[in-house]
Amino acid sequence: MVSKIIFIVGPTATGKTQVGYLLAKKIGGQIISCDSTLVYREPKIITSKPPSYMLKEIPHHFVDIISVETSYDVFTYYLEAREVIRDLWDRGVPIVVCGGSGLYFQAILDGIFEGAGSSFSLREKLRKEADIKGNLYLYNKLKEVDPQGAERISSNDLKRIIRALEVYYTTGEPISQRQKKRWGIWSKYPVKIFGFFLRRNLLYEVINWRTEEMFKKGAVEEVSELIKLNLSITAKKIIGIKEIKSFLEGNISLDEAKEAMKRNTRRFAKRQFTWFNREKRLEWIDVEDKTSSYLVEYILRNVRNSKN
Repeated sequence: MVSKIIFIVGPTATGKTQVGYLLAKKIGGQIISCDSTLVYREPKIITSKPPSYMLKEIPHHFVDIISVETSYDVFTYYLEAREVIRDLWDRGVPIVVCGGSGLYFQAILDGIFEGAGSSFSLREKLRKEADIKGNLYLYNKLKEVDPQGAERISSNDLKRIIRALEVYYTTGEPISQRQKKRWGIWSKYPVKIFGFFLRRNLLYEVINWRTEEMFKKGAVEEVSELIKLNLSITAKKIIGIKEIKSFLEGNISLDEAKEAMKRNTRRFAKRQFTWFNREKRLEWIDVEDKTSSYLVEYILRNVRNSKN
């Protein structure tokens, strides 16, 4: 019996899906997808959706749950995922959280605000103050009302400074205090987090190869059907839609669409690594030359031997 919730996260194209599936199968568990693109039913090729046999054999939560015509955000995911996790844990079902969406990962690991104060007019007023008096002026105001919160925010991070002041002025409570009330897995359950990575040149080779495979499998045809729908704002952000749409409209060649998709995926992978590399509770695993079976055994051995 595995007594911890296991996370497998990291950049795209590092083999998380296969290992997550094999791990869940071995321990009799279920998978919580942590991927903002897999929630959509229609795109399968450009999102590298797990093959049908995986989805049939192992329950995958938050895969194929809504249409691309419906928006889905991190707060909705947070509310729904925590209920699934509570249910599985209470029933003694092993949980594997698998994916590369940093915001989704952070939301279920540490929680996010529920109904935190929000005021567009106040936000605009604070922005104007910053334009006139500078970021440091607002930062000093934050230090007066929430010194603990200010310690965690850079004096140059205007967006977070404004958000912290907005929360304080609309709720009367410092953002640092509200953060302590957030529901997250880390504070509720034992957790072990693994991050998969490949050295950059090899990762980029895999991304380029995988993109070519997507086109062979019918990425153009898939996108041609997708753009007939009323795509939600969040669905439009899926890599492949904009690039292939531009080709279908005659603005670029097929090769240019492929290169744009490869380039944007590489940039996305770089952002993912940067995000997860800030997470000090994560153990990185270099997956180069390692089989999926080896990685499953390594993870299980590590989880069972870990004391915290």
